[in-house]
Amino acid sequence: MADKLKLLVAVMLVISGVAGFYFFADAPTVVRVLSVIVGVVLAGVVAGMSAPGKQFFSFALEARDEAKKVVWPTRKETIQMTGVVMAFVVVMALFLWAVDSILMWLVKLAMGQGS
Repeated sequence: MADKLKLLVAVMLVISGVAGFYFFADAPTVVRVLSVIVGVVLAGVVAGMSAPGKQFFSFALEARDEAKKVVWPTRKETIQMTGVVMAFVVVMALFLWAVDSILMWLVKLAMGQGS
């Protein structure tokens, strides 16, 4: 039950931050944006103290660790694969153009408009 209350408070903080944005309509834009940012940050802190928040934080840390393990392609590999993709796009475009032209010719022929 305590976790649900914490999440409810977090949602209320976000809502109050957004409401502050509209409440301070005459204030400078910086103040209005800061009210939203403060609301979201405080909501994050409160939500982080709940069990689901702690699970999410743990998941985020694990995801970051997994992202560090990714082996990114070298510049040469990237350029080569980009060339392969571009060549495939050109070949497919020519193939689809040919199929479209043949089908258009067949339809015209079937309708008696072909030569």
